[in-house]
Amino acid sequence: MKKVLIISTSPRKAGNSQVLADAFMKGAKDANNLVEKVELYDKKINFCLGCLACQKSGQCVIKDDANAIVEKMRDADVLVFATPIYYYAMSGQMKTMLDRSNPLYESDYKFTDIYLLASAADEQDEAVEGAVKGLLGWISCFPRTHLAGVVFGGGVDEVGKIEGHPALDKAYELGKAI
Repeated sequence: MKKVLIISTSPRKAGNSQVLADAFMKGAKDANNLVEKVELYDKKINFCLGCLACQKSGQCVIKDDANAIVEKMRDADVLVFATPIYYYAMSGQMKTMLDRSNPLYESDYKFTDIYLLASAADEQDEAVEGAVKGLLGWISCFPRTHLAGVVFGGGVDEVGKIEGHPALDKAYELGKAI
């Protein structure tokens, strides 16, 4: 049994990337993993100050919801990021959360497998490449980690449009394979 943390970064409640996250979560739970999903749409997460105080103390000086999420990240075996694709990149909420996870850099983090779930209005597979590249940059700072899988649901713009999309089955199967 692995401890799986899904971070859903959509600013929309029940957005298409959140539905992908739910499919992944169902698969991971069906495989008897311990799964928690954190949704950022209702969290207060400020931008990183770049002060690097966290490199000395292991804690961010900003007191907001990011600190609790970073602690959950540290203790998870598997991290899953779900994001809508905006302008061919990850959401600003996801990028801000990655930046705020800087206290993990020098820590004894547990995660090794990282997954990306993404949805976009553009249906071309290339639409997710910017988000993948950005996440790979973050992953490169954590030597024991790797990108274990990507699911992309393209051609979905309005909330709920992802229903019935083949990406949901892929997300479920990827979660179940953990």
